[in-house]
Amino acid sequence: MAEYFKLHPQYPQARSIQQITAALRDGAVMLYPTDTVYAIGCDVTHKQAVERVRRIKQLSNDKPLTFLCPSLSRIAHYAQVTDPAYRLMRRLIPGPFTFLLPATKLVPKLVMDPKRKTTGIRVPDSSICQALLGELGNPIVSTSAKLSGDTVGSLDVSFGREGQAEDGLESLAAEEMKHLEKQVDLVLDDEAPYRAKVSTVIDLTGPEPLVVRAGLGYDQVADLQVTELRV
Repeated sequence: MAEYFKLHPQYPQARSIQQITAALRDGAVMLYPTDTVYAIGCDVTHKQAVERVRRIKQLSNDKPLTFLCPSLSRIAHYAQVTDPAYRLMRRLIPGPFTFLLPATKLVPKLVMDPKRKTTGIRVPDSSICQALLGELGNPIVSTSAKLSGDTVGSLDVSFGREGQAEDGLESLAAEEMKHLEKQVDLVLDDEAPYRAKVSTVIDLTGPEPLVVRAGLGYDQVADLQVTELRV
């Protein structure tokens, strides 16, 4: 049975954050809110926990997992960042953007793309996520709370599509959440309205930045070159 935590969205309770991160260090898997959609997550350095996330999402080992970092300076520990990439990310973070970057040796193999040796990293604009990252001291896996669906650039697209009725999204989300709650150890609730929009994904592994998925914040990067653009 999952343990539930109700957290204030702007000022998450310190004691609860400490309890959650202690559990994450021990290998717990959580269902938690981000600044985009609800996500399944764990301590990125805990191998068994990462393997559990993969089993829950039914992901093979050749599908990379995105993870959260608290700041641009921390991204540099886990990815190779060129000067142009640094300038772009500095303008956009924190925010609803996932950056595909060449991984460093600090990125666990279970998380990175095994063929491209790349990784997806986000710096969330979420007080809860930032509090967890600060207390834990490690990145946190962030894969959307969706058990099946489309993929874009080996990154999963969360539930919710343009054109679906809002009540249909709410119903689908409720069913997904009920199913997932039985498979995780912790459920974090910020009592915010349902969020269906995923992050915008920007590939920074080549000479020019490429938008490979349009999501929240896309209007800020619409001038970038676009490839395989999807919503």
